[in-house]
Amino acid sequence: MREDKVAILVGSYSLAMILGALFFQYGLGVLPCEMCHWQRWPHDGAIVAGLGGTLLYVWRVIDRDALRLLVWLALVLILTTALIGGYQALVEWKLVAGPSSCTGPRFVLGANMNLNAPVPRCDAPSWRLFGLSLAGYNFLISSGAALVGGLLLTKAVKLPLAWAR
Repeated sequence: MREDKVAILVGSYSLAMILGALFFQYGLGVLPCEMCHWQRWPHDGAIVAGLGGTLLYVWRVIDRDALRLLVWLALVLILTTALIGGYQALVEWKLVAGPSSCTGPRFVLGANMNLNAPVPRCDAPSWRLFGLSLAGYNFLISSGAALVGGLLLTKAVKLPLAWAR
């Protein structure tokens, strides 16, 4: 598959994941913990590398080789967010210790401290479906997306879609 098509797929995937996370946060009231925010950062980078790289390629600012490099960068970023999600899922299942900044006591005294504000912990998921939290789903789906994106980019697999040519 052409690099520009894979870049659009990869960037759009990360954009959909960020929009989904924002829907859970603002639409459903599922508050993100510190590690949840860590998972969003690589998605943000993948959006810029994938969709931004496509725009630069279409505007002829970069060539196909540079776009291919940006797509690989986006895929590495998606794999990074998957690994962070997997780590958080292990923390939630109490299989590994999480960072003390979001699994230990959360009170840090300060002048503008709001003691009534909810503080989500990284080891206590706010939402689950079929036993998996959002971090677990991010691990599964993002790992698959990185694998499929890599296969499409190396042309090891082809999609039977007209626009993919």
